[in-house]
Amino acid sequence: MTFYEFFAGGGMARIGLGAGWSCAFANDFDPVKAATYRANFADAADHFHEGDVWKLSEADLPGRADLAWASSPCQDFSLAGARAGLTGGRSSAFFGFWRLMEALDDADRAPGIIVIENVVGLLTSHGGADFAALGAALGARGYRFGALEIDAASVLPQSRPRVFVIAAREVPAGLTGDSPFHTRAVKAAHAALPDAVAANWVWWRLAAPPARNTNLAAMLEPDDAVAWHSPEETERLTALMGPLHRARMDAASGRAVGAVFRRTRIEDGRSTQRAEVRFDGLAGCLRTPRGGSSRQAIVVVEGGRVRSRLLSPREAARLMGLPDSYRLPRTTTGALHVAGDGVAVPVVRWLARELLEPLLSRTTVLAAE
Repeated sequence: MTFYEFFAGGGMARIGLGAGWSCAFANDFDPVKAATYRANFADAADHFHEGDVWKLSEADLPGRADLAWASSPCQDFSLAGARAGLTGGRSSAFFGFWRLMEALDDADRAPGIIVIENVVGLLTSHGGADFAALGAALGARGYRFGALEIDAASVLPQSRPRVFVIAAREVPAGLTGDSPFHTRAVKAAHAALPDAVAANWVWWRLAAPPARNTNLAAMLEPDDAVAWHSPEETERLTALMGPLHRARMDAASGRAVGAVFRRTRIEDGRSTQRAEVRFDGLAGCLRTPRGGSSRQAIVVVEGGRVRSRLLSPREAARLMGLPDSYRLPRTTTGALHVAGDGVAVPVVRWLARELLEPLLSRTTVLAAE
């Protein structure tokens, strides 16, 4: 099975797809991500291209891949961003990718399956008009499509909901039906589609994975291997908590490990910085250093003592499902950027095993018949 990986970052989709897949081409324009990709894949020189997707042509893509994966820049779809939609400067990179898919189609080399991964805001951007435009583009090239909203919390101790749009030329029997990933947001997005676009919709069947058996505490370094905040820094952090979050911390018993984000909230008509803590065994959604939110912190309450520190790059990588052998950038900012802007590895593996690989296998049988 072969694939192209666009906006590849550190190659997390490739790792998730697994050894049964061969990468024929990958690209990213970010120098730090490109260096990370090369550091982790010995064959990168054979297929990795660093540069703007708009500067690629159909001739740069070898052969005919079974799958094209695109995790295009999400900032303009994010609920935390300006919601510029497909016309936004960074998310318009999607059209650079789609231009290549159209060129491959014209050359009779289009991949049978396309996966587009993005933030949940893709479903509602511009009142659903952007999602409808995406569906119309796919349908115009003979693809049927459907969406799944998968939270990485299903398989990892990180709250990270993402939308996966799966498009295919053929929809074999047995791969459609109900799924826990047909969330309210997915159903609403489908209901809002124009009839001509909705005609190409597919309700992909994807079962829930086995129950997650690990939590945030299991991802962390030993206490004596990390740098902790001073008591004064911890006090400043906890002083930012509102009554609800302070009560959560005060109610913690035993050894309680929580994740903390600083967020800006509107209170009494004014922007107020708040620290929000969760003790449900999950980290908050990892962000890039320039993603609009401050770096995630860890708070440990034990024996009446409260300690805090910043989440380390290696811990962030683990929360994305990356092995400790994965080579991160040397700088903290670079490492957090690569991890926070990636796709959760076990989510990709589950999607590949339960849907993409059966879809490809059955499509191949149909073609042979």
